[in-house]
Formats: sequence, structure tokens, C-alpha cells
Amino acid sequence: MKKMLLAAALLAGCVLYSNAQEVTKTGLNFGPLPAVGYSSDLGWHYGALTDIYWYGDGSTYPEYMWKANVEVSRYSKGNTVLHSFFDSKYLIPGLRVSAAISYFGNKTYSFYGFNGASSLYVPELDRITDDGLGFFLMRRDIFRIMTCLQGSIGDSKWGWAGGITYWNMNTGHAKNKGLTDGTTSLFDLYVKNGIIPEAEKNGGQHLEFKAGVVYDSRDHENNPTRGANLEVYAFGSPDIISKHDNNYLKLAAHWKQFFPVVQDRLTFGYHLAYQGLVAGNAPFYLLQSIQSLNMKQINTEGLGSTCTVRGTTSNRLMGNSYAWSNFELRWSFAKFRWINQNWTLATNPFFDAGMVVSPYRAEQMEKLLADKTVVSKVDGKEYTAADFYTKNAEKLHMGAGAGLHIIMNQNFNINFEVAKCLDPNDGNIGVNVGLNYIF
Repeated sequence: MKKMLLAAALLAGCVLYSNAQEVTKTGLNFGPLPAVGYSSDLGWHYGALTDIYWYGDGSTYPEYMWKANVEVSRYSKGNTVLHSFFDSKYLIPGLRVSAAISYFGNKTYSFYGFNGASSLYVPELDRITDDGLGFFLMRRDIFRIMTCLQGSIGDSKWGWAGGITYWNMNTGHAKNKGLTDGTTSLFDLYVKNGIIPEAEKNGGQHLEFKAGVVYDSRDHENNPTRGANLEVYAFGSPDIISKHDNNYLKLAAHWKQFFPVVQDRLTFGYHLAYQGLVAGNAPFYLLQSIQSLNMKQINTEGLGSTCTVRGTTSNRLMGNSYAWSNFELRWSFAKFRWINQNWTLATNPFFDAGMVVSPYRAEQMEKLLADKTVVSKVDGKEYTAADFYTKNAEKLHMGAGAGLHIIMNQNFNINFEVAKCLDPNDGNIGVNVGLNYIF
């Protein structure tokens, strides 16, 4: 009976509304959450996070005057997250200022090799067992400082963007109490055969510069129902710190477009993206970094998993250049006011696809074919080093699924997404609890 009375009281505090009837938010708003969730790639998630919004006098709502995000958390598979982020279009008149400082410590980071279908994936080896398998694991720690400035070009919807990122990466053999000493991993094989050079195997430091142009006609950045967004920018590093011969220049392009199917209720959106090497030699430990101008996730990586091709295992596809796409139908099936906040409940059936369009160190990968050393055994089957370079032609990798989104004031967005990989060589089912739409 008490539970029924509590539910009735909560419902009584809810007021259904349309977009035209939203409460205009002013001043400070918080979105504190316990960081309790689950990722099939990272494990159980625990800690705390919060989004802090300043709406000022409300004249810019639903756009915020500034936003800050802080997260302190851990994942059960060994990942530590310490992250803070700030974003504002109004701190400096005429400029959008974004900055983040982050530490990601991961003792059991996924590493599946280079060039997608060319690298064999064996699900039975993708776990830590009493025999200490962990074949597709390595260690990777990141300390990162990011800054980005954006400005408009006249009174048009076009703008410019530029920024600097400092990376400090530490990599090596995976560390976990379940892994026995001397366990061979794919990372170890790549180092042994010179695919990952000695100079790179422990990571490095880089100053990365980026610059480009932006077009944006969306009605709202974080929860759009119409309009388009184009980002085209170059980024690269002169390798002036570690000096490992890892000078590189890359090009990134993102096109996002949204169409209202049913006004304020049903929106179709899609995202077409490319990121690829223009010149130089990028280090292996930065291949999975998917660059962005406006952060949707605290660390966007791929191809694979929650940020790019959902359903595939994390970082399943690594190469010099990628192309991928995301398609979603976003249905806002309930809108209401509760505790003086505007809430939206939405679901988003989606389909993702992507592939490596330019291979990474394909010539060096050939060296694996001559290595017949038995490196692992599972379920009575032995695998040699040569087995993990199949030379299969790259193909389209796909995943499909749906999510539930709880959105406060069109900005703070908690998502629960489940996706099914369409090829068993790329994974199985991916589950993620996090923040925001991925585009």
C-alpha cells in the first residue's frame, strides 16, 4: 500500500507538456548521478558523475550559457576514469571555448589487431580464465589535456575551429590477477614480429593540433529534431616530444542530418563519417582515437563498441583510415515536468556500419605468416601466431539495436543501449549505460 501511495504521489507531481509549454530554466542546474552501470566491453561501472549547467536569465534556453562535467569512477575490468570538461559559447564573446582534462587507466584494454577482417577474432580467447588466457588484452593508460576554440564566420551558419591536445600514453602487457606470468597476448606477438616497433611499445607523448570549418543549422545541438551539421578538419602531430618517427597528418569529416517525421515526437537522423591518414606514420596507440570538436562522450574510440559501430567489440577495427555511418529513429514517447524540470523519455532503434578503408602496416603484418609458434590453446585447439593474420579482404561491419534515453531539459541525457553485432567475427551483443546520443 505504501508503494502505491508513493507512486501516486510521484505521478501527481508530473505534468504532461508539449515543447511550447516547457519551463524556461534559469540559473544553475545539476545532473548528479551515481556512476552505476554496465558495459559489455568494460564491465560493471561504479563511482560518481555530474553535469552542471548554467542557464543565466534563461534567455538562451534550451542552450546553456556554460556546462561542466566531472566524473570519478572505475570499471570492474580494471578501467579508472578521472575526467573534467567545460564548454561555453558565452565565456568569451564571439568564441566557443571547450576544454577537458582526463586520466584513463586501463590494465585490461582490448586489442584485436589491425585492419579489421584481416585479424582473426576468437571469442573463446577473449576472456580471462583459470588458465590465464586474456589473449586480446593489453595495458593502456592515458593522460590527456584538450582545448578547442570555435568562432562564427560573419552572420552565416558557417564557422571555424582550432585546438590543441596533449597526449601522454603508456602501453604494455595487460595486468590482472587472473593472468599468469608469461601469458602471450596479441600485443606481444605484434611487438615480437616488429609490427609494433620497440620505440612505440611503451607509448609516447604527443602535441596534436587541429583546425577546420563547421556548418550548423540544427535547432538544438544535444537533442535536435531538424537541421544539419558538417565538421571538416585536419589534425596531426609533429612528434616533437617522444621523437619516435611518428609525425602524422589526418583528415576528419562528419555530416549529421535530422528530419522531423512527427513534429516534436519522431525524428530521423543519420551520421556519415570519415577519418583517415593523409601523410606520415601514426603510432598504433592513437589509431583508435576518434577526434571530435564537441565531445559527446568522455573518450570517443573505435571503430567498434558504443561510440561508432555499436554491437561490435571495443576497438575491433583499427586501421589508417575509417568510414562509418549511424542511422537512428528517435521517438520521444513521453514528455512531462517533474521536480520543476522538463523531462523526455525517448527510444532510438538504430543501425550502424563501418569499415577500414586504408590498412595500417599491412607489409609488416605479413611477418606473422612466418611465425608458426603456438601461442594459445583453448577447447583443445592450438593457435599459432600465423593464424591471427588471415589476409581476408576487408568488409562492411554492422550492428543494430535500440536504446532508452531519459533526457532532462534537452541537455542531460542518460542512455541505455543494447546492440547486436551482425557478424560473429566482430562480437555478439553490446550493452552500454552512459550519457548522450552518440551523434
